[in-house]
Amino acid sequence: MRPEPILDPSTIDFSQCVADLATIQSINPHRYEFQQLDAVVYLDITTHILVGYKDLSLNEFWVRGHMPGYPVMPGVLMCEAAAQLCSFYTTYARVIDNKILGLGGFDECAFRAQVKPGDRLTLMAKGVKISRRQCIYDVQGFVGTTMVFHGKINGMPIASREVTES
Repeated sequence: MRPEPILDPSTIDFSQCVADLATIQSINPHRYEFQQLDAVVYLDITTHILVGYKDLSLNEFWVRGHMPGYPVMPGVLMCEAAAQLCSFYTTYARVIDNKILGLGGFDECAFRAQVKPGDRLTLMAKGVKISRRQCIYDVQGFVGTTMVFHGKINGMPIASREVTES
C-alpha cells in the first residue's frame, strides 16, 4: 500500500537551499560516483523531517551499463541516496558525534516508477526513532509529484575515519 507523502512534493521550494553540495560534503564522506545527494532544501529538527534531491544526468556511472538504450536508476541507488540524506541529517542535527550513520537495513521497500537521466529525484525522510544508537527513518522518493519508491531505513552509527587514496 502506498503511504501518504511525508510532505506534499508540489509544495517544496527548491530555491531555498539549506545545504548545498559543499555543505553536504563537509558532513557526508561520499565522493565521486557514489555521491548521490546534490542539495538539502528543507530541514526541520523538531519534526525530524528533511527533503533533498539528486539531479540525474546522462553522465551517471550506471547509465552506460544499466539497461543500455533505456537507462533507469537502479533501485539500490535510490535507497543509497535516501540513506545519504538521513546520514547528513543525523550528523547535522548532532544526534551522533564523531561518527556517521551507516546503512543497517532497508525494510518495507517498494519501487513504484522509473527514474531516468534528466529527472530530479526528490528525497524525503522523517525520523521515527532518533537516538545515538539507532536511527529509523521513513523515506520516500519522488519525480515531480509521482512517488517512485518508499521504505524504512535503519541506520547505525559507525566510526568516521579519514581514508587516503592509493
